[in-house]
Amino acid sequence: MLFLDELPEFNRRTLEVLRQPLEDGSVTISRAKTTTKFPADFMLVAALNPCPCGYRGDPRRECQCTVPQVEKYMGKISGPLLDRIDIHLEVPAVPFRELAASRAGTSSGQMREAVLAARIRQAERFAGMPTRANARMNSRQIREFCRLEPAASELLRAAVADMGLSARAHDKVLRVARTIADLDASDGIGCAHISEAINYRLLDRGLWL
Repeated sequence: MLFLDELPEFNRRTLEVLRQPLEDGSVTISRAKTTTKFPADFMLVAALNPCPCGYRGDPRRECQCTVPQVEKYMGKISGPLLDRIDIHLEVPAVPFRELAASRAGTSSGQMREAVLAARIRQAERFAGMPTRANARMNSRQIREFCRLEPAASELLRAAVADMGLSARAHDKVLRVARTIADLDASDGIGCAHISEAINYRLLDRGLWL
């Protein structure tokens, strides 16, 4: 796992270098007389503020950033790099009443059981194939294993048109939706699964503006 905090503060050229290993799981280094490929299969987790000052959207503090400043800040992350990141989520501040609440949420044990069950479904799906997880499905496997119900297909079509999703982002939505359906113990991919996967593409929807 590679964790990058304050993602837009990294040099843009450095971030662009991540595109190849995120796509291929390897790094290729070329010199004058030779080319060498190294394994680089990792999970990227990145965090960033919503704006340079960090207070945009905060109900308790006033953001001092202008729209051009926010655009410049977010513009350091290119579209092709965002395309290669499966999930974009906003994590708002947790209100005190939730921090102090006694009601328990989903426990780590329950989450582990759900993940293991989804992993078993994936192992059965890809039995005899080099692919081991939904995230590594190629285009042929996506067409085979991510068949949508008619209403879900229409929902995805509308999202691609409205959000201007690239072909790569379209496939990311399908892979994530397939995993959501696995966690739901569902063989098919329905509207709820596609809708949730689309909502995980926050930065594609331009909601940071």
